[in-house]
Amino acid sequence: MADKEPEVHDELAESLNYLFTSLSSMVKSELQGTSNILKLLEKMNLKVAEEYKGFGDVASGLRVFVEQLKNKSGNFDEYVQQIDAIEQQVTEFEAVISVLDRYVSLLESKVQSVYQRPPP
Repeated sequence: MADKEPEVHDELAESLNYLFTSLSSMVKSELQGTSNILKLLEKMNLKVAEEYKGFGDVASGLRVFVEQLKNKSGNFDEYVQQIDAIEQQVTEFEAVISVLDRYVSLLESKVQSVYQRPPP
C-alpha cells in the first residue's frame, strides 16, 4: 500500500501539472488574443485619425473658399444696389412716358379735330 501512495501522489502531481500547464496555455492564448485585438484597434484608430485629418484639411479649404465667396458677394452688393436704383428710375420713366403718351394722343386728336372742321 505504501507503493500505491507515491503512484497516486505522482499521478495527482502529473494531473495538477497538466492542469496548470493547460490553464497557463489558455490564459496565454486569451492574453495573446486580447493583445491582437488591441493592436488591431490601434491600427484602426490610426487609420481613422488619418482620415479625419484629411476631412479637417478639406473643411479648412472649404472655409477659405466660403470666405472668398463672401468677399466677392460683398463686392457685388454695390452693383446690386446700383441695379435696383436703375430699375426704380426705369419704372419712374415708364410712368412719365405713359403720361406723355396719353398727352400726345390727346394733342393728336385735338389737331385732327381742328383739321377736320370745315373752314368758316
